[in-house]
Amino acid sequence: MQDVSPPITDATVLFVPGLRGHVADHWQTLLANDIPSSRTVPPEQTTPLSRDKRVYNLAREIEAIEGDIILVAHSAGVLITAHWAWAARRTAGTRIRGALLVSPADLERPLPAGYPTHEELGDNNWLPIPRVELPFPSILAASTNDPLASFTRTQALAKEWGCELENLGEAGHMNPASGYGPWPAAMKFISRLRLYGPV
Repeated sequence: MQDVSPPITDATVLFVPGLRGHVADHWQTLLANDIPSSRTVPPEQTTPLSRDKRVYNLAREIEAIEGDIILVAHSAGVLITAHWAWAARRTAGTRIRGALLVSPADLERPLPAGYPTHEELGDNNWLPIPRVELPFPSILAASTNDPLASFTRTQALAKEWGCELENLGEAGHMNPASGYGPWPAAMKFISRLRLYGPV
């Protein structure tokens, strides 16, 4: 059983999964089950590799929520969030209390076997990664041995996005393959974002 604080009542937590969508034993899925008022961007079934469609799905979920929102994104979900924030930059800060961005995948570098190729990602509008300051407070949590992104590159993204950087140590890609699973620390980061307000 995870050590989870009382449900957040003054902001809706919206989970933004990565390319693999919903995984039953992923920390995002487990945490969403522990926060009854939370929402999750539904998986993209028709065109799963389309960045534009995934950004649209995130925008649709945000529009359906009343009040403030805390985004919790993982892997390519972090990049979906960054692309949405760039597209909605004039209004994004008025709705988003803050964002927890975990293990952003570096799609500008070749990914390990089993992931989309650099050419496929380019053809589906994932590149380049937006490099402008996010219009809301954010915490970027990353490990030093993520197979999908070097810590040096992630540090640079955190600086460019204006994120507070949290070094998770050797935690891989923060997914079930890396042992996560339950991740109680996520709730602590979310609780910290609760203290912020839209900018």
